Amino acid sequence: MSEFTATDRTKARRHPERGTYDRDTIYSILDEAFVCHLGFIVDGAPFVVPTNYVRVGDKLFLHGSTASRLMRTLGSGAPFCLSVTLLDGIVLSPTATGHSVNYRSVVVMAKAEQLIDPQEKLAAMRDFVEYVIRGRWAEVRPPTEQELKATMVLSVPLVEASAKVRTGFAIDKGDEYAGAGWTGVIPFKWEAQTPVPDPRGNAELAIPANLLNYTRPQ
Repeated sequence: MSEFTATDRTKARRHPERGTYDRDTIYSILDEAFVCHLGFIVDGAPFVVPTNYVRVGDKLFLHGSTASRLMRTLGSGAPFCLSVTLLDGIVLSPTATGHSVNYRSVVVMAKAEQLIDPQEKLAAMRDFVEYVIRGRWAEVRPPTEQELKATMVLSVPLVEASAKVRTGFAIDKGDEYAGAGWTGVIPFKWEAQTPVPDPRGNAELAIPANLLNYTRPQ
């Protein structure tokens, strides 16, 4: 299917013209973003926790300590909300209330399942590392058996998802633009800086090209 089905939980109500259920659009945002926020309930209290993730096909994978409240809660099958946002620009309006931001965001409503098979967990851990830096898995020590046992990996099927995208300039009435305030957009771009070597590392190793020229998505 090229689109997700809009549900009561994912349908865009405020500015519905910005909403989209296109699978390619949603996946492109997920693949460019680096951190998601997970909203869940524990003992009647709401929590929102940032973490990283990786998309593999029509699933997301999450990982964390088996002692984590977040992982224990999600691993039990509790429902949760996952969201990511990419800031593309600050929109300056001629009016104080007309300012906005250009953005691309995704909301996923989901339940997770634990990966139990060690080989499936190991494959997911490789996907996590490769999502951060392509080719990195081959350059570092893989997880030990004990490290795998201490790590919970969750599989999140992508079933309910939607995106919202805002582009362009402010939307005030034309006569508002005669004032003295400058109007327009300040574009934003996520950009990596020059890598800083760890003083404990091998000083003879040059910084690899894929790190010097790092971009998202990889």
